[in-house]
Amino acid sequence: MTDVIVLGAGMVGVGAALALQAQGKDVVILDRQPRFAGETSYGNAGIIQAEAVEPYAMPTDIPSLIAIALKRTNDVEWSFEAVSSEVRNLFSYFRYSQPKSLHRIAATYSVLIRRSREDHALYISDAGADALIRKDGFHQAWRDEGKLAAAVAKAERVNREYGVGYTALDASGLMAAEPALKPGYAGAIHWTDPWCCSSPGDLTRAYGELFLKRGGRLVDGDAETLAKSGAGWRVDTVDGPLEAKDVVVCLGAWSPKLLKRFGYRIPMIEKRGYHQHYQNNPLDKPLMDASVGAVFVPMKLGMRITTGAELTAMTATQNLRQLGEAEAGARKVLDFGGPVENQPWHGTRPCMPDMLPVVGKAPRHDGLWFDFGHGHQGFTLGPTTGMLIADLMADGGKAGAPGPVLDALSPRRFS
Repeated sequence: MTDVIVLGAGMVGVGAALALQAQGKDVVILDRQPRFAGETSYGNAGIIQAEAVEPYAMPTDIPSLIAIALKRTNDVEWSFEAVSSEVRNLFSYFRYSQPKSLHRIAATYSVLIRRSREDHALYISDAGADALIRKDGFHQAWRDEGKLAAAVAKAERVNREYGVGYTALDASGLMAAEPALKPGYAGAIHWTDPWCCSSPGDLTRAYGELFLKRGGRLVDGDAETLAKSGAGWRVDTVDGPLEAKDVVVCLGAWSPKLLKRFGYRIPMIEKRGYHQHYQNNPLDKPLMDASVGAVFVPMKLGMRITTGAELTAMTATQNLRQLGEAEAGARKVLDFGGPVENQPWHGTRPCMPDMLPVVGKAPRHDGLWFDFGHGHQGFTLGPTTGMLIADLMADGGKAGAPGPVLDALSPRRFS
């Protein structure tokens, strides 16, 4: 018997395991692979987004909604089947994205985001991962002068309200910073606070290896076998049953299916994202191209192009429209080679309608803990919410964060 079983070996699961281990717990991570960063923690843009103090909201203005409905924007792709099955959750997402609600949510979300770098910093050097990290931010660029001006005005507000660092660049300033760019951008915002990683999968694996070095275990097992066992919990592994007093569910988009068996209805929205690596690395820093809804990222394997959101089932076949348009947009401003992989990668972001992760004790089951629903920021926030879970488990509620923050993240909000 062990103290804690963590279900899931991505950044969120590893972050929770390291934090629990630091408090003296005997921790085992269980994953079906079993390997670290086998899913979404591998495929993201690799940015610890210290600038993202306001969560990724749904557009609420009529022109943007019409553009999405008519598929005139590359930010969002959707299928009728997915949207019809998610109508209630999408309406909640729309409601929470209204300015008054979004401001209230950001008050909580920003507390997490603003501590994300210092929480990662506790592990980066000990994991031998300093070479993977750059601490000089990324560029967010626009091809339209009006949209650039609106974005700069928002950056000024975010700086004023939250202290987020940025520099506004005109077209010549951006091209001076990124000499490989061809003309085409009106300008950019250089967000100076974020840290960027040249291989998010390698960083997650480095954290995982640190967990193993400190005495943890990674086992091959099926989270779907989770069951109550006396005063604790049991799962099946390839080496037989494994029991623990506590279990932490860090399964991202797979969490609601598991928890439905225990009577919990989690209103999650599944947002698929794609990436493809291309030969050559023309950029110095990641460039988020707002005009094509994509990020162009210099990575160890080549330039990674990541896409926006596709509303579709996790089991649906690949739809490469967004990736194709993103690549075409990138080739208008950059010279780079052909694809590195034969098949693009895709993964699912676990997004909550209220845009806040689900972190805390299960309302009706002792020893069951939730740590999922990080949306676009699982890579950024994995260590942070892991520390909250560890503190909650240790002292029953203080968790090193204000009470209103913990209340806002609590699974009780779905009871």
